[in-house]
Amino acid sequence: MPEPLLRLADIGKSFLGVRVLADVDLDVRPGEVHAVVGENGAGKSTLMKIISGVYVPDGGTIELDGAAVSFRSPRDAQRAGIGIIHQEFNLLPERTVAENVFLGHEPVRRGLVDRKAMHERTAALLAAAGETSFDPGVLVGRLGVAQQQVVEIVKALALDARLLIMDEPTAALADHEVELLYALVRRLQERGIGLLYVSHRLTEVFDLSDRITVLKDGRRVTTLATADTTGDQLVKHMVGRELAGYFPPRAVPGDIGAVRLAVHNGANHKLRGVDVQLRAGEILGIGGLQGSGRSALARALFGADPFTAGTVELDGAPVQLRSPRAAIRAGIAYVTEDRKGEGIVAGQSVLDNALLAGRAVFPAWRGRGPRTVKVRELLAAVEVHAAGDDQEIRFLSGGNQQKVVLARWLALGPKILLFDEPTRGIDVGAKSAIHDLVRKLARDGAAVLMISSELPELLGMSDRIVVMRDGAVAGELPAGASEEDVVGLATGALTASEVTA
Repeated sequence: MPEPLLRLADIGKSFLGVRVLADVDLDVRPGEVHAVVGENGAGKSTLMKIISGVYVPDGGTIELDGAAVSFRSPRDAQRAGIGIIHQEFNLLPERTVAENVFLGHEPVRRGLVDRKAMHERTAALLAAAGETSFDPGVLVGRLGVAQQQVVEIVKALALDARLLIMDEPTAALADHEVELLYALVRRLQERGIGLLYVSHRLTEVFDLSDRITVLKDGRRVTTLATADTTGDQLVKHMVGRELAGYFPPRAVPGDIGAVRLAVHNGANHKLRGVDVQLRAGEILGIGGLQGSGRSALARALFGADPFTAGTVELDGAPVQLRSPRAAIRAGIAYVTEDRKGEGIVAGQSVLDNALLAGRAVFPAWRGRGPRTVKVRELLAAVEVHAAGDDQEIRFLSGGNQQKVVLARWLALGPKILLFDEPTRGIDVGAKSAIHDLVRKLARDGAAVLMISSELPELLGMSDRIVVMRDGAVAGELPAGASEEDVVGLATGALTASEVTA
């Protein structure tokens, strides 16, 4: 067994007297994928920032190749061969791939940037990473998300990184792009590069990692060989308890009522001939690849990108949903997949975010009255953990931010809820709480449409599944459908008649 490339011992860190990390041990070997998991607030991000030189630990030691090191800045860590790939990319879209890769350490010839050498070196790095779909001279802003992630990785390799930290690397990737990332990770392993892989997606953790370290409340709970553990065991270590099944029980036939929302031959610039029915008391799952029309359907129903053809019926009566305001007045709520960009106002308080939709649409909500009391009660009911409702929402974990968004819509008493990736970037414990809440809403009579890229979630939560492909409905599946059927319809490998035969 090779000696560790990186070894941490007794790492501790506090902020304003609050202990964030305590006595954490961790090591990474050359060519190993070492996953780090834990609930939001477990200390994962702080630990990664210490390794990458953003924070200086209060105590403990860091060794690289057996020698003690001390990083006072990210530049120190980079010089030592440590790179970090953040969930949100740090790229300049109006610069070329080569310019991004060598930003700040451009090759120079006769006092000028040697663009030919920069281009050639970038091409060699891309080839080593197995990426040949774009040229070093293309502008980064013209690349897809998965290609931009390759650029981030190649940036680190250009600095001779021997250890790469990958923080939620698939959060923004479509399903088919995840496989490309898997291949790249394995190629990096073959080169002897050690990888620290931080992810909430346990499927990826088990697919890629050799070992798993679990953090909880700033302490290391355990380090396990991936081959010797199970998902249930890992979850128990993470949340400190067994989850009684990952998903709440599905609806039984008597729980599902009449058709609440129906779309007939709906179309716009992204959708064509869509026929969908959503019933009271059910969770209708929407599956498909990224760009298949899943989010376009939710946005059309919410009036953000309205249907330009076809008809929509609400409780059997035709309705025009030409704007989000019209949809909200009709009793429709929409939890967007882009929580940061569209779901919250980062600089505003928890309470102001929870009151946002009501204040925007209903004049009676403006000011501080009984509705403010109701919203505060809802924030407590969905168990938002914050220093107070006057705390800025940007300081909350992703799971708590999502609960604030849910409280915002619950306060309006919607009949129909549209959830687009409701648990993306959220830890296992918070996911379970949101799953329970979504199911309770359906049991109480709401009609729920839920989009998810995570097949276990889609299959575990849905009473029925509609699969989209190329802006149209590819087929419908009953509860208990297989992953193979969903993927087959989503990719076109199967037709609707083949999966229902």
